[in-house]
Amino acid sequence: MKVLIVKLGAFGDIVHCLPALQDVLNHPEVSEVHWLVDQCYADVVALLPAQVQCHHVQLKKPRKIGVSWQIVRSLRQKKFDVVLDLQGLLKSGLLARLVSGNAYGFDRLFSPEKGNALLVKPVHFHADEKHVVQQYRRIVSVISPTQSAAFDYVAPHIAMTGKLQIIAQDVLYGLRLNNFVLMHLGGGWETKKLPSSTWLILAEKIADAGFTPVYSWGNREEQVLAYELADQSYAVILPQRLDMLRLAGLLSGAKAVIGADTGLIHLAAAMGTPTASFWGPSASWRSAPQGTKHIHAESNPSCGPCFKRSCVNFICMDAIVADDLLRVLNV
Repeated sequence: MKVLIVKLGAFGDIVHCLPALQDVLNHPEVSEVHWLVDQCYADVVALLPAQVQCHHVQLKKPRKIGVSWQIVRSLRQKKFDVVLDLQGLLKSGLLARLVSGNAYGFDRLFSPEKGNALLVKPVHFHADEKHVVQQYRRIVSVISPTQSAAFDYVAPHIAMTGKLQIIAQDVLYGLRLNNFVLMHLGGGWETKKLPSSTWLILAEKIADAGFTPVYSWGNREEQVLAYELADQSYAVILPQRLDMLRLAGLLSGAKAVIGADTGLIHLAAAMGTPTASFWGPSASWRSAPQGTKHIHAESNPSCGPCFKRSCVNFICMDAIVADDLLRVLNV
């Protein structure tokens, strides 16, 4: 059986798909597994098992649509037995349907874009399948639908291979980092960003606890903020962005990682590193790392979770208390 998974992005969502991918790889009838990803997130699929064959489309560049159509045509020729749309968007549903008429995905209730369910065969979830990890596992189960009970949450996991161990040792030695706590300033959405005053409290208390506080960033705006915060604290800054394998190596060596609902937090958890994440506009029950090594600081506003990227009455992150996040140091 030949299977294509359509998961275009983003960073954290691809990490969430790892247990579902493992379900597919473990299936005795599956002979080939392919993955279709947006070129913007091509570096993330470097974390996937070697037997997964990856293909890239460039949907965010209009001039590249023709190239993407060529990719679709080449995938059609592979004659997949089943296509699994784990994205739930109109564009992902269209790609899945163009590759094969035997395409499955979210039902209308849970699909991020309602029209997607018209393009794929909808898979209905069990009432107890609230976490996206469970929902992805349910969708891929159409390969051999034998389970009616809710799928368990399985923590995404990235094996610490010999190659990754060497990369981790290299990046930690190169950055002169030891006994450190990473504080990630990225938020993706404006509504996920913590106030600077809270970051400063965290840096001070992390240093008082005997660890090195390290600010990480993902874009120019966050880099500027990192330098501003470092000038007011004992924290150090990651000097550059790291590729995905070096980032995974760095996270594997941290005492803990603190941040919003972002791909970096989910990658850290998949590497087995304790995390402390804060939640307001998004819901921890839907996408947070689960287990005793992971702390969730919830603001629980009366208006949330709203899943909004902007807000005229932004109160979520002001309600996050630094001490709640610092509990991760005792995990």
